[in-house]
Amino acid sequence: MPFVRIDTLGTDPARLDALGQAVQDALVETLGIPPEDRFQVLTGHDGVRSTLRYGDYPGVPRDDSVVFVAITLRAGRDAGRKRAVYRRIAELVHERTGTEPRNVLVTLTENGDADWSFGYGQAQYAPAGRGPAGASPR
Repeated sequence: MPFVRIDTLGTDPARLDALGQAVQDALVETLGIPPEDRFQVLTGHDGVRSTLRYGDYPGVPRDDSVVFVAITLRAGRDAGRKRAVYRRIAELVHERTGTEPRNVLVTLTENGDADWSFGYGQAQYAPAGRGPAGASPR
């Protein structure tokens, strides 16, 4: 964890890789995510068969270099740490790809321990029989 999806216009593999690495580095720096904990889906849309739609809400002008970053992670970070990750992602994306920070839209979706399976059909963060204090397994 976390699980990251990055969508942008253009299919340049070097830019996609730079975006993915920028987000990973920001997560490591600001949230203490282990460097090897990297699960990403990087998608470049060609504007014909697949594309992105965006507006200037809430007063943020965007253009075709827009980058959507959706991060799913376990709950528990306060608003200050979330702000730090947004800021660092925008900084690193700008440094590494030239994308203006105004074009970097980031969402965080939090979930719990039982919401993750890393393989084998198991919930590695919430093994069977483990639950909240006083709760019985079902």
